[in-house]
Amino acid sequence: MANLANISVVRRTLSVADFRNYTAGNFASQLGMWVQRIAVQWLTWELTHSPTWLGIIAFADFFPNIVMAPLAGALADRMDRLKAIRLYMWISGAITSAMAALVLAGLMDITLLLILVLANGTAMAFNYPVRLSIIYALVDRETLTSAIGINAITFNIARIGGPALAGFIILYWGVGPAFVFTAVSDVLFIAALHAISLREDSRPKRERRPARDIPGEILEGFRYARAHPGIGPLLIILLATTLFARPFNDLFAGFADDVFGRGADGLAWLTGMLGLGAFIGSLFLAQRSGMEGLTKMLVASVLIFAVALIGFTATDIFWFACLCTGVAGLSVVIVGVAEQTLLQGAVDSAMRGRILSLYTLIARGFPSIGALLMGTAASYVGLRLPVFLGALLCLGLWIWARIRQKRMAAILESPTKRD
Repeated sequence: MANLANISVVRRTLSVADFRNYTAGNFASQLGMWVQRIAVQWLTWELTHSPTWLGIIAFADFFPNIVMAPLAGALADRMDRLKAIRLYMWISGAITSAMAALVLAGLMDITLLLILVLANGTAMAFNYPVRLSIIYALVDRETLTSAIGINAITFNIARIGGPALAGFIILYWGVGPAFVFTAVSDVLFIAALHAISLREDSRPKRERRPARDIPGEILEGFRYARAHPGIGPLLIILLATTLFARPFNDLFAGFADDVFGRGADGLAWLTGMLGLGAFIGSLFLAQRSGMEGLTKMLVASVLIFAVALIGFTATDIFWFACLCTGVAGLSVVIVGVAEQTLLQGAVDSAMRGRILSLYTLIARGFPSIGALLMGTAASYVGLRLPVFLGALLCLGLWIWARIRQKRMAAILESPTKRD
């Protein structure tokens, strides 16, 4: 009976035509994004054969999230969100089309690629807070967890399938057609966005305000997050896990080779198990209705993540390390989806864009900072100790969150509407 109830939750969520259309378009866009990411990496290598340039290009893609996220959130709270996401996707599609044209014409060089990647990263930095807020406006509160879980499933399928598809396209047709594929996927997403409408009760009342008020509105978002007894702790949990624990997968190549002696095959297994765990976590959350118990699940997942990382660093047995990696992937997805769901349910609609921009800043920007810190430490003290210390910090975070769990749950899981 429980399985039938779980399936009915997924069916009820997907029965919402607007959410279904959005999910189909979003999946096409996510698949295209991963194809483009691999194409950019390969093109960078073809143009330079330089690991330094690989790092520069990757940094150019993610750095705008750190710089632009607060401004993007303030603008998201001023604009019609559906029109805004359409605009940002048109800009991103135009940039990708320019990449495709330059590559196919043989005119691309590394400077042009850097400029275009930085421009696209900036467009996506403005896109993500709006993109996250759209889901809340498509479904009701009872199906929000399921909707965000389904969104996570599409992301994880795209994360697995996109690189494989990119490799196939590049192998048989070249880098240019890979960019063409991404441009087409963006157009499909834009078409889906024109086929949906947002719930009337999800639209905050907006007043025309002068542009000079934007800095004050950005600060207002930070003050709101700090003062909110539920949202503030949520962002602290996300920041700590993202900075000190989640980047452990960026050291997989070193663990696979130096610790387990498995080489590229070991890297593939560790990466695959992380993705498998994330996919299972997404499936589990997609079958969940309502928000009751979500705070408890979030806090427990921090503990599970910490224990999995301790097991990963303490073992020389490869299959056990793979198991720990899978558990870590599952707990990371539960933390991410629970965070996003609880934030969406608790935040005032007038502040939604600014708070989700902080979520985006932390979730997308800080892993690169954490990877830099963890990688630098590993070069001095070895691979195991930085990950182990990150796990210990997560244990401390779990104790801190466990003390606040009941109060957080009472605030974040309340059915009171905050629109």
